[in-house]
Amino acid sequence: MRCDAATGKTTELAGNTEQDDALEDSSAPLIEHLAELRTRIIWSMLAFIVAMVLCYTVWKPVYNVLTQPICEALAARDQSCQLQIIKLQEGFFTAINISFFGGFVLAFPIIGYQMWRFVAPGLYRSEKQAFLPFLVASPVMFTIGASFAYFVILPMAYDFFLSFQQAPVVATSEEVTTTGNVAGIAFQGSMQEYLSLTIKFLLAFGLSFQLPVLLTLMGKAGLVSAEGLGAMRKYAVVAILVLAAVATPPDVISQVVLFTVVYGLYEVSIQLVRRIEKRREAELRAQGLWVDDEEEA
Repeated sequence: MRCDAATGKTTELAGNTEQDDALEDSSAPLIEHLAELRTRIIWSMLAFIVAMVLCYTVWKPVYNVLTQPICEALAARDQSCQLQIIKLQEGFFTAINISFFGGFVLAFPIIGYQMWRFVAPGLYRSEKQAFLPFLVASPVMFTIGASFAYFVILPMAYDFFLSFQQAPVVATSEEVTTTGNVAGIAFQGSMQEYLSLTIKFLLAFGLSFQLPVLLTLMGKAGLVSAEGLGAMRKYAVVAILVLAAVATPPDVISQVVLFTVVYGLYEVSIQLVRRIEKRREAELRAQGLWVDDEEEA
């Protein structure tokens, strides 16, 4: 009887030991994933810091490139291109803002690669082949969007803003019939304010051009469908209008252009998702796994 109890106790202890080992084995991958995530974050942060320092050393040439749209708009009005330092520390913070923005742009490929290295081990070969094109397309679409804002939207927007200027006129009996002086309105922009507005434009259009990449990736994963996106058009229009009002300054031209571009990208996304669905249907039909809705009913 005592021996049986001892045996039972021994068996119970062995069972507990096996259960503990199973728990430890199941928790080991989590620790490894956390360690891997920490490594990828560290590499991403190092890449961002190095890129930010490099951009800080060349912040003036970068600033000169970013000020080309306003300088060209002023030159068309025979005005000198000069921005003001309103606050004593404004020049330093402008250089820091350029460093952050440029550092993120330069380090984005490395950050994306580190994300890929973290996610790739958990994907099948077919999933890797499906995900990799989107990882490449994302920075390409961001560059296209930022370039569209720089070469098209910024000159148009700044020309519109500068149209509210007015040259001072001294009213005399020989030249005009009115009496008194007319106050002039001249642009004396802040250095930091101009940079913030320009970066806001670039980021707004660069991120907006990510819409086809995001929706196509979701369609590839089966999270959205072309039919569902088509049914959500009226809600998408409202959401895009709100985005255009928030992301751009309060001028109708830039808001209309941003709305038109983003809605066009939304329609392109629907076509891309529909193409993915047709390709998936063809593959399943070839394997004999596709079931039509009528047959299923």
